[in-house]
Amino acid sequence: MSCTYSDGHRPVEYAHRHAFRTRTEARIKIATWITDFYNARRLHSVCGIKSPIDYERDYRATLAEGLAA
Repeated sequence: MSCTYSDGHRPVEYAHRHAFRTRTEARIKIATWITDFYNARRLHSVCGIKSPIDYERDYRATLAEGLAA
């Protein structure tokens, strides 16, 4: 899997800013950070400079409005 990180928030930078007791702990915490913050809450240009959570909420609201009309 190839990822482009152009905003300075890279998983490797996260790893360098934190101390982990074991490799397993590092893997779990980095994966959690990617899932919880990087992919879900940060702003994405493809989503119109919204977080994926906000984009999906707005999309679902638009769909509901269209069905109600």
